Amino acid sequence: MGWFAEYKKSVKMIEVEEVFDLIFYRPLAFLFVKLIYPTNLTPNQISFIALGFGVAGGIMYGFVSSQALIIAGILLIIYDILDCSDGQLARLKKTGTITGRIIDGFSDWVVAVAIYLAIGFGFANAAEEPFLMWLLVVLAGASNALHSILLDFYRNRFMDNVLNRANTLGDSLKEFENSYAELNTRPGKYFDKFILWLYLKYSSLQKNFSTGTDIRFEPDDYYQKNRRILHLWTYLGPTTELTFLIICSFLNRMDIFLWGIVIVGNGYAAVLYIYQSKINRTLKQVAAV
Repeated sequence: MGWFAEYKKSVKMIEVEEVFDLIFYRPLAFLFVKLIYPTNLTPNQISFIALGFGVAGGIMYGFVSSQALIIAGILLIIYDILDCSDGQLARLKKTGTITGRIIDGFSDWVVAVAIYLAIGFGFANAAEEPFLMWLLVVLAGASNALHSILLDFYRNRFMDNVLNRANTLGDSLKEFENSYAELNTRPGKYFDKFILWLYLKYSSLQKNFSTGTDIRFEPDDYYQKNRRILHLWTYLGPTTELTFLIICSFLNRMDIFLWGIVIVGNGYAAVLYIYQSKINRTLKQVAAV
């Protein structure tokens, strides 16, 4: 099998990928995976290494200086490359696990919290109006979380319907619920229990963004009507917003990042949500699960 064929096998559906992942992070991650493929490194180990780089990058924002922001940007680039690598390695070696999939997503949230807390503590202390700076940071962090939830929801819904797979927020979620219930009958495994509990809480939050998640739609019709808007949704994804942060870090302009997420990001999300609602009303329903 050629490298390009292996690369395609290591990524998700092209339609659900973020642009910066496809053209930058995932190709570099694939080269890293090829280097470590013969070793005993596991996807979960890579996830935790990536988490270390991400948190370290986040902490650097607390130092405010332009040098610290450049270091933060470099560490976050490494984090995102490694964050792509764990999933690619799992897909190529077919060693993915339920806990591993959750850890991969959970890492994004931990790194995001580290980044926004550090920006808050660092830049609020240096600001003339600390309360207003903290308010802006909290709004940006909440907006970032909202954008990720929306993208996750529409991305999973797209793959559920187009690939005719089990509903991520329905039947597929029962797999996680059963695993959590089964783990609770055993002593120990506290970390796995905590990770599964967090995932189930997150999934219940996602359900609040739409009704009728148990309804299935005609796959070809769903694909044709949603592939373009799903691509537009990906510009609110964690990789895109992290890349925006990295660019603003190199420019030493955290103000552009924070206001961009709050004003431009939320305005863009509102427009997409209205457009998505119109598309949803035209979809051909097949059956309820």
